[in-house]
Amino acid sequence: MKIIPQNKQEDFSLPLPIYTSIHIADAVCKQSEEYKIYIGIEKKYAEQLKKLSLDERRFGEGSYEEWYEKNRTPFVLVHKETDKLAALVWFGPKSLGKKSLKFGDEEKDKVQNDWHTAVWRSYPSFRGKGLMKNLTTFVMDIYKEHYPDIGFWLGTDNRNEAMIMLGLKLGFKIDNENSDLSNNWQVMVKK
Repeated sequence: MKIIPQNKQEDFSLPLPIYTSIHIADAVCKQSEEYKIYIGIEKKYAEQLKKLSLDERRFGEGSYEEWYEKNRTPFVLVHKETDKLAALVWFGPKSLGKKSLKFGDEEKDKVQNDWHTAVWRSYPSFRGKGLMKNLTTFVMDIYKEHYPDIGFWLGTDNRNEAMIMLGLKLGFKIDNENSDLSNNWQVMVKK
């Protein structure tokens, strides 16, 4: 996927106010489909996100607002022609290896501010189009400009080969010390 940054990127601090977004780039995939990349999520895309989320505990029992209050910084890829959410990448401070609600009770410990979690997903009709590697690299670089002293980590089901392969391609390394493989929890890190 080819990414064309907007010439006039505004100065902004992260995270943006909730339901605020900034158009930071355009993109074209190998199938010549066009996309827009935003930092932040407008309300209409947050509604799409809730419907697309497989994590019922995150948005079903809680709310998008509660999730966002944890200093999350989302980036979205939107298909220009259909105005549909194609992919999501988000980052936020979270202690290294700390499990998400999906994998068990989330600990309520003090966040290690030198580690930020990285999460990405593409949505069904946009998978297999070669979108995620370049998108994630692009937005990770922008995020790192705002938080230069942090390391990234991701946690996933150790059977999620696509997530692990993309993590490796992005320079993440397997971290078995912080993983819980008996519960299929794989941690990967990138400094």
